[in-house]
Amino acid sequence: MTDAKTLAYINMYAILGTLENLCELDSEASALVMTKKPVSIALAVTDGPSATITFKNGRCRMEQGIKDCDVLLPFSSCEKFNGLIDGTVTPIPAKGFSKIGFLLNKFTPLTDKLSAYLRPSEEDLKDDKFFEISTKLMFYVITVALSQIGNNDAIGTFSASLIDDGVVEVSIKDCVSAQIVVKNHHMVTIKEKPAKFRAKMEFDNIRLARDLFDGKVNAVASIGDGSVTIVGLVSMIDNINRILDRVALYLA
Repeated sequence: MTDAKTLAYINMYAILGTLENLCELDSEASALVMTKKPVSIALAVTDGPSATITFKNGRCRMEQGIKDCDVLLPFSSCEKFNGLIDGTVTPIPAKGFSKIGFLLNKFTPLTDKLSAYLRPSEEDLKDDKFFEISTKLMFYVITVALSQIGNNDAIGTFSASLIDDGVVEVSIKDCVSAQIVVKNHHMVTIKEKPAKFRAKMEFDNIRLARDLFDGKVNAVASIGDGSVTIVGLVSMIDNINRILDRVALYLA
């Protein structure tokens, strides 16, 4: 079972939050939002998450909460916001009608490009550059979704309640890293390598990571054969992995 509120937090911070990384990794995405002046879009969900995405010089940055914005997109419920992500709801701006062109001609194509990377065809993944970008973006989505589930999903919060305070590093060797910071059983994902950690889980290479993300190989078997390395406080990793099982359900 999944719930709409947790999914809304995942859609906001894990899915739309990965637009930051898309603009860093894909030159076409960066060019798409290369604007003369910064443009900010705020998304406000009643009884759910809120965030402001600012586009500047071909890059974008998401901040939690509603900041000064050029466009405000309100959603009356988590279900309505989730509809934006799955393409069944078209939002009506409460502010920023003059920026409709940016929404239609830049923001929407950018989110379409992100969707293409996150839900690629087998043919798409034959291209090495596409494969690398797609896998990195999926890594960021999964690691951020992990914290959102740990903080909001009923089963996820139980697992989070068993995690000691500290930092868990999750990484693909020689490729990309993120840190899960746990304090008082609240989880925050920071998309950068930590200076130190209490526990670490590392995938041996990007191909293995992709196969794990796609469910083509068994995680337990990979730990057994050493292609997934675990060091530090093992109980932290055990509970992180329980939450990861929930990630697959929400992202399916």
